[in-house]
Formats: sequence, C-alpha cells, structure tokens
Amino acid sequence: MAAGTLAATTAAVALSGAIVTTDQASLRAAPRASAQQQGQLWQGELLEVRGERLDWLQVWDHRRERGGYVRASQVRRTAALPGEAPELLAVLRFVRETPGSEALGIGLAAAWLQAAPAQAVQGETGTEVLDALGTLADRLADRASNGAALPKGAQATIAAHLEVAARYGVRFTTHERDGRMQVCYDGEAFRRVLALPSQPAQRARAALALTRAECVDPALPPLQRQQVVQWQAEVLDRVQADGLPGFVRNRLAMRRAAVWSTLAFQRQRVGQAAGVAAQRALDELAGVRQAELPEEDVAVFNEAVMRVNASRWAAVPIARGPARQPSIALAPGAPGQTCVLLVDAKHDASDPLARRCTYALVWPQSARLDREGHALALAVQPLEGWRELWLFRRQGAAWTLDVLPPADVTPGIGYAEFAGWVPGGQQVLVAREARGDGRYRRSYEVVSLRTLAVQRQAADASLLGPFRRWQDPAWRSATVSLR
Repeated sequence: MAAGTLAATTAAVALSGAIVTTDQASLRAAPRASAQQQGQLWQGELLEVRGERLDWLQVWDHRRERGGYVRASQVRRTAALPGEAPELLAVLRFVRETPGSEALGIGLAAAWLQAAPAQAVQGETGTEVLDALGTLADRLADRASNGAALPKGAQATIAAHLEVAARYGVRFTTHERDGRMQVCYDGEAFRRVLALPSQPAQRARAALALTRAECVDPALPPLQRQQVVQWQAEVLDRVQADGLPGFVRNRLAMRRAAVWSTLAFQRQRVGQAAGVAAQRALDELAGVRQAELPEEDVAVFNEAVMRVNASRWAAVPIARGPARQPSIALAPGAPGQTCVLLVDAKHDASDPLARRCTYALVWPQSARLDREGHALALAVQPLEGWRELWLFRRQGAAWTLDVLPPADVTPGIGYAEFAGWVPGGQQVLVAREARGDGRYRRSYEVVSLRTLAVQRQAADASLLGPFRRWQDPAWRSATVSLR
C-alpha cells in the first residue's frame, strides 16, 4: 500500500472509538430502542466513543456529523493501543475467511495498523495484515461486480460496504465490460506485499490479484495497454512457484499464459517481434496439470486455452508456398489496415484472385490450401483473444471469401480454426471454442465447403470419423484445442 493511503487508513482509527460489527445498526437519539433513529450504520464504520449509558454507547459519527447512541453489542471498541494488536489480529484472521464481512475486516485491519508498533507493521505480521486487507478489498470488488442480479436490498448493502472501505482509504476503479460494470480494487495493499519480505503464497495471491485481465481498462490506448500487460508479466515472473500447492501453481501458469498471449498480440500489432511471447504462453499453458484443477478453475483454464490458441501463430515462422499455387500475400491498405491478397502464378498482387482489407492481425503462416486447389483457410485475429477463420473458395472462375467466427455472439474470447481438409474438396474440418454473452461452447465440426453449413459436430474430436481420419497433422501437433 502506498505510504499516503497507509496513513489515511491508520488515521481513520486514530480516535478512541468503536467499529460497527453488524449491518443496519441504528444510531438512536437516546439510549433506548424506541428512541428516534438518527442514522443507519454498516459493518466496519468507525465511531468515536464519548460515554456509556446502560448497555448503550454514546458516540459521535464524524461522517454524518451527528451524535447518538448505539448498542454496545453491535460494535467492537478499540483504543488503538499496542496491547490490543494481537486480539485485533485474531479477529481479523477469522473475518478474513467470512464472505460478506469484507467491510468489517477492512476496519479491523485499519485498527491493527494503528495499534501495532512500527516494527510489527514492517515485519511478517504487517505483511499478513496487508495481505488480508488486499484480499478483503478484492473480494468486495468481486461482490460489487456480480451484484447486478441481486435484490435491491443486497445491492444497497454492497454499495454501503464500498463506501465504508473508501473512508479507510481503500480505492476502487470502475469501468464497463461486457455490458456490465466491472469494479476492481486498485491493489495498493498487494503492491506493498510484493515490496515487503513475504511468503510465496502471499506473493502469489498478490500477483494474481494485480494481473486480472478484466481489471485492465478497455479504454486504454494500445501503447498504454501494452505497458500495463508488460508490467503484469513482470509481476508474475517475480513469484516463485516452488513450494506452492499444485492448484496455486496452476493458477500462476494459467495467468502467465493468458498475459503472455495478450502481449504477443500487442507486440505483433505494433510491429514488434512476438514469437518469444507467444512461445512463452504455450510453454506456460503446457505446464498446467489438469488433474490438479479445482472445479472452479476449469473455466479459467478454458479461457487461458482460448487466449493462447488465438495468438499461437505468432510462434510459427512464415513459410512461402509454391508460387504456382494460390497463396496469400499482404499489402498495406488505409492507415492501420492490412490487405489480404490471394495470388497465384497468373495473378500477382496487382491483379489478385481475391482481395480483402482488414484492421485485424493476419497470420499468413496459417494459410492452408486444399489438395484440389479450390479452397484456402487463413487465420485472422481482430482482438487479443478472438481469432476468426477466413475461407477462400473457388466458385467457377471466381474466388469468394467467407468469415467463420468462433461463435455467433458478441466478440468475447474464442477461436475458429482450420483442422483439416476432407478429400474430395467438399468439406473442411473446423474447431471452435468461445465464451461470450454468458455462454461457453467448444465443438469440432465438419463443414460443407459449398454452403458452409455444419454437417456434423461433437464436443470431442475423437467422436467424429472425419476428424479421426483427415485431421491435419500440423494442426494436431500445434493446436491447444485438443485436451
């Protein structure tokens, strides 16, 4: 946590006060349940204690600039003295593992940071508290991001908890993604954990929290986005996986694979060498042990596979085919565009068989011509996690181009890729996997080259005879679709 935010967090509990432990606690005008309600309090809020009457505390609410009474059973008093630090830490350890108590945990962490001596704050226990603070803030952000479908009362509670956290100096960022608001913790406590001597598990949690793809602002310009992703790769590389549980090592490997595949796309887009980044993504994905994947991590693994597969062609060098056969040539178009030209021995770039310009990345090394010379498949990647399959088809004397997307959804994450030609020039094998609009699907398909209709499909390639007999050997050896 930055020094300024740490000071704000500890200063919030500098008074002799009490931390509210329950939601919707009443601040009353007098020490009785029938007295007028002065305000509604939420867990984690800090009150200044000014006196006691029966089982009520007389308090002052600095946020509302209002005094009143609250039941002593609904708050936890704190004097912010060193002797109180061990007890605060014990309570924080319990609350940390209690979903829904994030705001209370943040208040307890702030109280410990105020009460503990400076040596403890800079030591092992201080790192533990900062780790807990970051974990609680990150979990609260997740609750807020996923709260749109909750009842209005639950949404109001989450909004109140975010406000409580903000008063302790915990900051959140918000942006729109996939049609909903994404709330993210800014990660200052986790940055502090990485800067201090910390345990491997703590460093892993910090790195994973700081490198979430959904928390990168989608409005960032390309160069700034590349800088952020490069920083994420460096953060992940600072974590030693040795000694971590298998499922945590898997999470690190999956995150590294996703980050390096994104970096490969971004480097290629600005004309930088992307092969090393793409190969690093493939290597990290290969290190994931699927037998040690918890059920909740299967979707994360699938997403990592889709991202890596989308950019994997960056790791393959470009090879030129025979000039007499239809092949792909690239030419510059309008600013930012690449024009794809289908050429052969009789039709050069000045008079191509077909032409299409695009703002997407074109992977010419992916071009595959069928044995009849009447169809050509090409991988084109418009987004960092979304790759399409372009099919050039000869119809009479002319060539046409059709685009097969990963799925008929708003582009999210996924790929559609060539998997082989069926002899006879009538069918092509296609592998697709995508997540978008809240749905996930993976399929292997036999597609008609005449109509582009899916004639047969299965979730497992081995269930389709054409896939068993005619899948392209180069595809089988390089794709990460088969798993």
